Amino acid sequence: MTILEVSGLSKDFGGVRAVEDLSFGVEAGSIHSIIGPNGAGKTTLFNLVTGLYTPSAGEIRFDGETVTGLKPHELARRGMSRTFQNLQIFFNMTAIENVMVGHHLHLNRDFFAALLRLPAIARGDAACRDLAVELLQLVGLEDYLAAETDSMPYGALKRLEIARALAARPKMLLLDEPAAGLNAVESREIDAVIKKVAETGVTVVLVEHDMKMVMEVSDHILVLDYGRKLAEGSAEEVRQSPDVIAAYLGSPA
Repeated sequence: MTILEVSGLSKDFGGVRAVEDLSFGVEAGSIHSIIGPNGAGKTTLFNLVTGLYTPSAGEIRFDGETVTGLKPHELARRGMSRTFQNLQIFFNMTAIENVMVGHHLHLNRDFFAALLRLPAIARGDAACRDLAVELLQLVGLEDYLAAETDSMPYGALKRLEIARALAARPKMLLLDEPAAGLNAVESREIDAVIKKVAETGVTVVLVEHDMKMVMEVSDHILVLDYGRKLAEGSAEEVRQSPDVIAAYLGSPA
C-alpha cells in the first residue's frame, strides 16, 4: 500500500525552480530515504509535503486523500509528523514534558473540563505521561525522564525530538537530517531508533547526508539533483548508479 503519492510536484521561488516535476511514492511501513547533493531540493520537498510551503504545481496524496496545500496542523491530524534539521526543543521543560507536548492533539482541550479538573482530564494527563515514558524508552532516553533539557547532550536531544514527534501517533514520520552534527556513536544510536520506529509500523521518510546510515536502514532511496529525480531504487541500485556517482563525485569532462 502506498501511503504517500507525489505527482508532478514543482516549487518556484521567484525565478528559481527548487523542485521540478517530481513524482514518487512511499510504501506504508517502509524506511524511504531522500538524498542528494547540497541544494538538491531535499528540505524544500519536505516542506512541501508537510505543508510549510505551497506547491507551485502538482499534487500530494497522503493515506489515500489529496492533501495539497493543507496546513501543518491539518496534516498532523491526519497522521503526518516531522522533525527539523535544527533543534526545536522547549528548553524550559523537562524531557518528559517535551514529549507530552507532542501528544496535545489527542488530549481533551475543553476549557471547562480543564477548569473543573474533571476525572477524564486527570486520566488523560496520566495516560499522556505514560505514553511519554514509553516513547523515551523506545528512543533510549529512559535515563533522562526528569532531566532538564538544557543539561542533555546534543545526541540525546536529537532522539528527544523523535520521541516528541512520535507522541502525535503519526502514520508517517519525516526526519530531516536526524544525524546532523552527531559523532559516529550518536549516529549509530539514531540508526537503531529509526529501525525501532519502523518496526512499530510507522512509515519513516528520511533526509540525510550520512550515507552509511542511509544505506544501512533504507528500504528505498530517492536521489534528487537540482530539484529533479536523478535515480530511485534499493540501496544497492542507487549505490551502483552512474548518475548518482557523477552527482556526488563528479565525472570527467
